[in-house]
This record gives sequence, C-alpha cells and structure tokens, in this order.
Amino acid sequence: MALTAWRTFVTVCRLGSLSAAAVELGYTQSAVSRQIAGLERELGVPLVQRHVRGVRTTPAGEVFLHHALATLNEADRAMRAVRDVRHDAPSRPLAVGATPSLAAGIVPTAIRRLLEAAGPLRWSLLPELSPELHDRVIAGTLDVAVVTDAPPGVPNDPRVERRFLGMDEMVVVLPVGHPHAGHGPVHIQALADETWVEDNDGSATLLRQHAARAGVTARIDLTAADLLGKMALVATGHAIALIPGVLAGALRTDVTTVPLLDPPTRGIYTITPCRDAHPSTAPLLDQLATAFGSARPGRAAQRQHPAKRWTDRSERP
Repeated sequence: MALTAWRTFVTVCRLGSLSAAAVELGYTQSAVSRQIAGLERELGVPLVQRHVRGVRTTPAGEVFLHHALATLNEADRAMRAVRDVRHDAPSRPLAVGATPSLAAGIVPTAIRRLLEAAGPLRWSLLPELSPELHDRVIAGTLDVAVVTDAPPGVPNDPRVERRFLGMDEMVVVLPVGHPHAGHGPVHIQALADETWVEDNDGSATLLRQHAARAGVTARIDLTAADLLGKMALVATGHAIALIPGVLAGALRTDVTTVPLLDPPTRGIYTITPCRDAHPSTAPLLDQLATAFGSARPGRAAQRQHPAKRWTDRSERP
C-alpha cells in the first residue's frame, strides 16, 4: 500500500471531511475518495462512513488509524535519518519509550541529566503501555523502553535485556479538600464507598486485587481515555484513583495523594535490544537508575494544600 493513501486517510480522519482533506492536500475530492476506496479494497473492510457533516471512522478504521499514525511517524523518522547521514549529521537519534506515568517524570529527568553530562543529542520519547513498548523494542524502533510488570506485564524475552530499577508503591490521588487529604496511610476499607476512575487495565487490576485482599470491592464506575483525563475527573471531584508513586511529584496542583496501608506495588524495568545498542543507551540506563532512586517511589511527601471543608458528595466541585 502506498503511503500517500495512508497520509490521505489520516488527514481525512483528522479533519472529518473529504472535501477539507482535499483542500489541505491539494487534491480533488474525487482523488481523495479514490485513495480511501483503494485502501478499503486492499483491506477488505470499510474504513470510513459518510454522514451529513462529513465522515467518521468505522471500528476497523479506528484500528487502522492507530497503526497508520505510527507507520507514518516511523517513515518520517527514516526520511530525516537519511537526510542527516547525507549532511554528515551525528548518529541516529536515541529513541526512548516509557509508560505514561514514567514518561511524565523520571524519564525526562534522566534524559536531561544525560544531556547535561554528554552534550547535545537528538532523541525522542514515546509514551505507551508496556506490551506495546516491548514490541517496539523487538521491532527495532526503540533503543530503550522503561516498562512495568503491572498486569499484563511484559514477557521474559531472550531478545531483550532487562534491568530492574526498583519497586514502585501505588498511592491514591484525591481532590483537594477530600476528607482523607493530608492524613497518614489509609486502609482501602476506608475508601470502600468511593467512586474510582481508571485509565488502563493494569492499574484497574492492581486496585481490584488490593481491595479483594481486604474483603471489599473497589467501584470503578468511571473510565478515562488517558492519564490526563483521569486526573481531570479526580480534580473535579467525580472520583478518586490509584496512581504510581513515581507520578506523585508531577501531579497538577488541584489534586493530592495519600498512601495506602500495605499498598500494591509494581516493578520498574528497562528493556533494551540485545544487539545494535545505541551509543547513549548505557549512560541513559545509569541516569534512569539515579532518577528512579531520587523519586523515592511510593514514599514521596504528600502534596500540602490549604484545607477546604468537604463534608459530603453534594459539596464536591
């Protein structure tokens, strides 16, 4: 399949309109339609549905869009790498991946320290879940990935080298003014009546397992698309959530954290390909170990905020 049609499809999805995509790309609308139809013939399924206001993706189109974006991104990186070689630019960029919580804190810190110690370096950071990061390391599109063994974890794969960074204790994130805000470790039973929000199956599994061991049920009534959405629902008082301890220092200011008694934990690891290591891989691994140690996962001080009276759910923001 030609990447031209892939780019056209991505543009149509972004704009939600064949005509708007045609204008942006400099094609006729019929040319855009032919490219989309060609993709659909090759794949054997419809990718978009026409409606009065434009087009929307089908379930198959959503799946294809995810992979098309990744493929086009890698194609663009390949083009830039070839141009860099032609112009005698330094070696290939360092491609780093990390789970969203680690990409929000310790990984950028480690990269900053690497740059301070080693000088300028082209690099990229891809937030993704652990199984997808493992696959990208195997495929050769990532030089380093920082992953966790939270469900579903990552396999023991002989094609990658695994390095243990440490254990991360999960904590509960609450809206500012929640009755438990600012207090010491709480038992999960004290939160049995709360509404919880989760954004991925791994965190939800850890929460359910922890609650089950205590003989209670965690009501995960809300689902967020990502970590930002999860924090927004907590900040506005709709729910509370379980989050990694390493994330506590990077939270927005209208939420706070409280530790759990006997909290659930997850192991943090780096995985790298066994061959063709990037020259900056080894020093980055050392910086990641240092950054993780400095973060004191699960034991970070609770964020302190002015007290705000909050007696029942009707008073929540």
